[in-house]
Amino acid sequence: MVDLKGQYEAIKDQVNASIQEVIDTTTFINGPEVHAFQKNLEEYLGVKHVIPCANGTDALQIAMMGLDLKPGDEVITADFTFAATVEVIALLHLTPVLVDVNPYNFNIDTEAIRKAITPKTKAIVPVHLFGQVANMAEIMAIAEEHNLYVIEDNAQGIGANYLQADGSKAKTGTIGHVGTTSFFPSKNLGCYGDGGAIFTNDDALAHTLRGIVNHGMYERYHHDVVGVNSRLDSMQAAVLRAKLPLLDSYNNARRDAARKYTAAFAGQKNIITPMVCDSCDCHVFHQYTLVIKNANRDELVKHLQANDIPCGVYYPIPLHSQKAYKDDRYNEADFPVTNQLVKECISLPMHTELDDEQIKFITSAIIEFVNR
Repeated sequence: MVDLKGQYEAIKDQVNASIQEVIDTTTFINGPEVHAFQKNLEEYLGVKHVIPCANGTDALQIAMMGLDLKPGDEVITADFTFAATVEVIALLHLTPVLVDVNPYNFNIDTEAIRKAITPKTKAIVPVHLFGQVANMAEIMAIAEEHNLYVIEDNAQGIGANYLQADGSKAKTGTIGHVGTTSFFPSKNLGCYGDGGAIFTNDDALAHTLRGIVNHGMYERYHHDVVGVNSRLDSMQAAVLRAKLPLLDSYNNARRDAARKYTAAFAGQKNIITPMVCDSCDCHVFHQYTLVIKNANRDELVKHLQANDIPCGVYYPIPLHSQKAYKDDRYNEADFPVTNQLVKECISLPMHTELDDEQIKFITSAIIEFVNR
């Protein structure tokens, strides 16, 4: 699904030298590489504050802690996504409110958000799923109307651009009150272990978040807020610093591969390819995900595996049906899109090293199956 070794070979010398420098200086925690990467990422995103942390799940939790949400406060998020998004809501004793997604780009449905708002609602967490930007203009308008926070889960969307009403573009993760991301190795910008970050333009919130990630300390042994231990280590920062200047080229390579996939599937009525806007830079294709109609998706998985073709089913069980998050408040009739997508979606190999021969082999195998 991801060719990390091939990507490493192209930047091997710089990565090795950067890691060796960390070892030589023994600045393993909060060293110069972390601070340099933070500044570089702030410049790339056009955001005032980047707060590095240990992983993407921590980033979400810390963002919610920084907003001072209280137990029982309701947080609305998408039903069709990875569990980390709802996991941290539950961990903080907030009340997760899961809503359906739209059938076009699989992102949170804005009308479903409106219907779910109650006097207890305090925040919305849109997920830029598979690298496609959610409808941030409408989400921010809803948030302003109801005085809600917006926490962008940008774990799959780093580097994507959102076209705003005034014609300008903003990077995902910088549009809401606070944004979060993951640097898990398979992400578009991935390190060689775990890593994450939080973004905000709010000076006061940034100050709070910086304390939370470091045991609530601003001065050593002075704990001003309740915090956690969540730091991006220097070796991971060194890897990320080497890869960040290449992120746009990585994303463009993914877009190019996506175009070739989509062209190969043209005219296949039982294969629905990802929706993209004209410029395509609103999608960074963390995953290239198809919807398979009038065919058995699970049998297709077996067919691909038999041909040594990797694939992924993200996500086979809706969050509202997961044992940990089941709730009598949920009605199956409220999740028609999610309930269908979990049966029909399949993600294909997507990375910066895909070549034309591989794409042809993969697409031919899928077309053969759906046309049996």
